[in-house]
Amino acid sequence: MPPHDLLDADDAGDTLRDDQPLRPARGYRIQFAEGDLHFRTLVVTDPVPLGRQILASAGADPRDGYALFAILPTGDFEEVRLDEPIDLHARGAEQFIAFRTDRTFAFTLNDRQLAWGAPSLPAAAVYQLAAPGDDEGVFLDVRGGTDRLVAPHETLDLAGGGVERFVTARKPPTEFNIVINGRHRTVTDPRVTFEQIVQLAFPDQPAEPNAVYSMTYRHAASAPHAGEVAAGGSVQVKNGTVFNVTKTIQS
Repeated sequence: MPPHDLLDADDAGDTLRDDQPLRPARGYRIQFAEGDLHFRTLVVTDPVPLGRQILASAGADPRDGYALFAILPTGDFEEVRLDEPIDLHARGAEQFIAFRTDRTFAFTLNDRQLAWGAPSLPAAAVYQLAAPGDDEGVFLDVRGGTDRLVAPHETLDLAGGGVERFVTARKPPTEFNIVINGRHRTVTDPRVTFEQIVQLAFPDQPAEPNAVYSMTYRHAASAPHAGEVAAGGSVQVKNGTVFNVTKTIQS
């Protein structure tokens, strides 16, 4: 095709969704994110770019120690080495994510193989990748225990031993019956904070600036299942979780 007849740019995502081959063009649009899932559009000049070409198109210096991944149609992350060519159409690659790091942390989501460039993983990113239904949530697979519902605002630790496994499943009941200082109470969130429990323990008492509270719990869904929780902390509850809260007035 004569150069003047070439398209300015063909969109890798559009051709993949239409199950059509990439057309000859001066450039090819892909989606790129660095360190998070906020994607932006890049244009690469080759339909089979090298990893370093993708980084260079994003303004990232490949010498700065980047790990680059292609997000495949299956949702798996496939590492792309700097001098490795990746056929955008053959691999079904539209989205790429890069991390400036010398270490990545593997995890699975619904048996898909994923990776992150930091030991701390925002749960919001897992929800974005999982795209659960309205009645579903993301759960941390707890081997030998009860899977834990992950709250979207959490930050998850990937630095522990082994590979963390996440799955989507139907959310648990929206009400949990717990016991606070011997009285039955109902909460609608599986994760309750120290401050919420204090308020439920002393619902009709005005705030006292000299009051100090201590709290223990048992039969919780979170690990450990029993212990103490301090101000600013939280506990994952289930039906039957018990809290004991004491108040001390300091002079």
